[in-house]
Amino acid sequence: MAETVHLTVAQATIKFLSRQYSESDGVERKFFEGCFGIFGHGNVAGLGQALLQAEIEEPGTLPYVLGRNEQAMVHSAVAFARMRNRLQAYAVSSSVGPGATNMVTGAALATINRLPVLLLPADTFADRSASPLLQELELPTAGDVTVNDAFRPVSKYFDRVWRPEQLPAALLSAMRVLTDPVETGAVTVCFPQDVQAQAYDWPVELFAKRVWHVSRPLPESAIIGRAAEIIRGAGKPLVVAGGGVHYSGATEALASFVEATGIPVGQTQAGKGTLAYDHPQCLGAIGSTGTTASNAIAHEADVVIGIGTRYEDFTTASRTAFANPDVKFVNVNVAPIDAVKHAGLAVQADAREALGALTGLLDGYAVDDSYRARYTELDAEWDATVTDAYAQEEPAPGLLTQNSVIGLVNELSDPRDVVVCAAGSMPGDLHKLWRTRDPKGYHVEYGYSCMGYEVAGGLGVRMACPDRDVFVMVGDGSYLMMATELATAVQEGIKIITVLVQNHGFASIGSLSESLGSQRFGTAYRRRDAETGRLDGAKLPIDLAANAASFGLEVLKATTKAEFAEAIKTAKAAEHPIVIYVETDPLIDAPSSQSWWDVPVSETSTLTSTQQASEFYRGKKAEQRPYLTPTA
Repeated sequence: MAETVHLTVAQATIKFLSRQYSESDGVERKFFEGCFGIFGHGNVAGLGQALLQAEIEEPGTLPYVLGRNEQAMVHSAVAFARMRNRLQAYAVSSSVGPGATNMVTGAALATINRLPVLLLPADTFADRSASPLLQELELPTAGDVTVNDAFRPVSKYFDRVWRPEQLPAALLSAMRVLTDPVETGAVTVCFPQDVQAQAYDWPVELFAKRVWHVSRPLPESAIIGRAAEIIRGAGKPLVVAGGGVHYSGATEALASFVEATGIPVGQTQAGKGTLAYDHPQCLGAIGSTGTTASNAIAHEADVVIGIGTRYEDFTTASRTAFANPDVKFVNVNVAPIDAVKHAGLAVQADAREALGALTGLLDGYAVDDSYRARYTELDAEWDATVTDAYAQEEPAPGLLTQNSVIGLVNELSDPRDVVVCAAGSMPGDLHKLWRTRDPKGYHVEYGYSCMGYEVAGGLGVRMACPDRDVFVMVGDGSYLMMATELATAVQEGIKIITVLVQNHGFASIGSLSESLGSQRFGTAYRRRDAETGRLDGAKLPIDLAANAASFGLEVLKATTKAEFAEAIKTAKAAEHPIVIYVETDPLIDAPSSQSWWDVPVSETSTLTSTQQASEFYRGKKAEQRPYLTPTA
């Protein structure tokens, strides 16, 4: 008779997860570093009990981390996975109802960014013995739908374990997707409350060590040969480096490729750091928030070599960045959905392997000296622009500019330190201004650009790289949405340096609103004025520094550049989480990218500002291109 182990469904789940490993290039890693969780009536007696039992009986196999917000826990897990190049991850457990649906936003973020996270939301009773339950969704047309079905469209894999016998198949399918370089993202496995606590005799083989190989798809010889042929015929080629370069560990291969050929590189948000900012072929950020050097070269490029990018609208400047009428695209990507974009030649392969092959096939090819001289000159001009932005003086007593704040953090941080951001005006400014010196020194979530990611994401980044200082750059708008994981940082003794920038409103959307003729309406934090009836009264007297201190953190206030610089030095020397509070002028923008982003403007209006914006918008729309000409 086969040997079995008598465990509950929840206990079996935790034991299984603790025995999963990933392997890439011959190196094995424990796949799950731990499990974030917030307990409620849906999971406290199931997965909660199982995590407790594991912690007592097998310490360290799947450490439990108490979070403060379910969405934030997913953000921390996603940030961790990104820093570990998708080879390791966290599980996240929540109760039924709002605890579960709080994670839907985090699931969308993970799937859009192609980052692995395992979500274990509790669910309603499988036996329906006590229905309707607290927090149960009742529909007159279906009895098997719960709020957890909201996870389906934002998960790469979804399952619900109605019976213990279904668990092995569900967990194995979950691991298949989590370790798939193409299909990875949020994986959701729902657990009805009663099923979690049910006991079952499990075959011991379920809990054996299991190693999942993370593949490196090789390029087809005919396709990679055609790609090399197209590149050889290019006079002004350009590489667009995306996050896939990082995830495949291809930064050195990229450097070798561009050094041999002289082809310049523009970097997406996820691809920033694929080359150091001062590498001769690095033109920095590309697209709507790019550098003028990168965008000028993109405008002229006759062959665009996309490597590990999904060509988001910010990257293509809403399909206006690549203006050469004869432009061709060569797309290296493990994902078919990205490889075929812009009618490009689809090289469906691992970035490192494809770059190695292309370097060999292009032996003897290099761009003309005149082209090299042009992009070098443009890059030097932009670098001088960044230097000037960093040196901006205080516009008024007690205020700094966001440009100088970024500059001081950049200059006073160590090369291996990590900057973390996600939403507002800061990501765009960081993209064009931050001088990245280390491949993993830049961590901006811009696939979903989720407000509230910053603090939680910074926590996950530091958990993934405890030997690096992590600078969380967060504006007041994003901070007010989700600062709760500061408490988790204190709880776990995890040092993150949070730079809290107060500009009394939504600076990014305020600037966008103004450019669209909407006069920054609804973007400033103001009292409602009794006379006008509008939100244009005095500034709200919210003390964010005091709020941060209430979490038990040390808070440093800076009102001048000298004070801010001293605060950074103090934070670097500290052993604990710390917050630096600074106020900036929201009306002083970063240097222009001389690029565009498509946000529709009202076609008719009585407002002169909107009429003018609409006329400008129509002109830019005329520059958009479909990129449909076949490359092959």
